Amino acid sequence: MPELVFFSGTMDCGKSTLALQIEHNRSARGLAGMIFTRNDRAGAGKLSSRLGLVTDAVEVADAQDLYVYVVDHLSQGGRIDYVIADEAQFLAPVQIDQLARVVDDLGVDVFAFGITTDFRSKLFPGSQRLVELADRVEVLQVEALCWCGARATHNARTVGGEMVVEGAQVVVGDVNQAAGEVGYEVLCRRHHRRRMTAATACAAALSPDVLPVSSS
Repeated sequence: MPELVFFSGTMDCGKSTLALQIEHNRSARGLAGMIFTRNDRAGAGKLSSRLGLVTDAVEVADAQDLYVYVVDHLSQGGRIDYVIADEAQFLAPVQIDQLARVVDDLGVDVFAFGITTDFRSKLFPGSQRLVELADRVEVLQVEALCWCGARATHNARTVGGEMVVEGAQVVVGDVNQAAGEVGYEVLCRRHHRRRMTAATACAAALSPDVLPVSSS
């Protein structure tokens, strides 16, 4: 039976790499797929991973009807055996409904990939709808690590290495950005609560206030 499957995890846990692997495995068996994405780090119309792999994709617009897009492709003689939707957290809830309709009405598997919560630990609307509708939700087993070595469970937005908790929900950036730029870092819950990034932890360790004081 066709399924809507949501592969979820933090940033830096290999979601896009898995999406590319699924695309490779299925296309190598002669299956034809359609790839949707939005706000990929490599630019519009690309699905990329941090390992350097990249392929072409359909860049999803705000009001685009994904079900109609797939039907139009099929009506013009195209073939679609599966759909991959990367960065699915950026899709609107109605677009997730449209992907579910692709599964139910057209009998096509849909594999969606995305992070569940934003930098404030709030659900992305697209991810919330996927949790509500997906036949399966798979949490990726490749664990991203916090700077302290614990399993990273939260995504933090940073500016100049310092965590910020205000701003628009969607601001495109990546991990390991240069100082002063908007970037992202994965943290364990404890350090996300304390707003302690790798940079601020290093600064704290170097502070005279936390070093042993000797009278000699």
